[in-house]
Amino acid sequence: MKAFVRYAPLLLLAIAWQLVAHFELVSTTALPPLSDVIKAWIDLIRDGELVGNTASSLYRGAAGLALAVVIGAILGIGMAWWKPVNVLLAPIVEIFYPLPKSALIPVTVIWLGFGDGSKILLIFLGCMLPVTLGAFNGARGSDQALIWSARSMGASRLRMLWDVVLPSALPELLNGIRTAIALSFILLVSSELIVARRGFGYLIGFLGANGNYDAMYAVVFTVAFLGFAADRIYLMLVQRMLSWRQ
Repeated sequence: MKAFVRYAPLLLLAIAWQLVAHFELVSTTALPPLSDVIKAWIDLIRDGELVGNTASSLYRGAAGLALAVVIGAILGIGMAWWKPVNVLLAPIVEIFYPLPKSALIPVTVIWLGFGDGSKILLIFLGCMLPVTLGAFNGARGSDQALIWSARSMGASRLRMLWDVVLPSALPELLNGIRTAIALSFILLVSSELIVARRGFGYLIGFLGANGNYDAMYAVVFTVAFLGFAADRIYLMLVQRMLSWRQ
């Protein structure tokens, strides 16, 4: 019941969409009926077009995001724990953080061409920054009393990092990863719209250019659903990982 109440606005939006299109309050070219979009989605699955392009996009997104999480976490904690690393990397992070990540699309294409590599690199570069900042802020917020206690008990620097700093950094790091997940979908579709021969973005652009708007909307909603599902699954995993803090 709680889930129904939570997502009832989406049901109302779907009903309103169908009614607006049915009574042609808005041009059906700009807003096809939701029923037609659902039919187009089924047809895309049947002919394998949606499944193949989904596989290509998810591979690119997962590869770029995984690299961003691993390297971003290492850099963020390293910046917080070792001052020379912070001195070296902080200016670079500060310069590139406000940069629109889509501006890197031409750069990655020049470096790696039109294949998977340029999309993976773009997602990696764009998603690494929120992960790095999350890890940095979390590690910097470590309880100094715990660090002093560990040091007084003879714990090595590496031991303090593993037993004190990493657990303290985990909540902020996980928040950074959640931001990176959302950003990975944005960068993925943006790059595929411009420079790709397969994937969600390519399919959206191809269908839209050919006037097949029902199918185009179907692909857009597929991306939205996958992004929503990824966020919900991630939150469930985070709740389990942080259960020890209760």
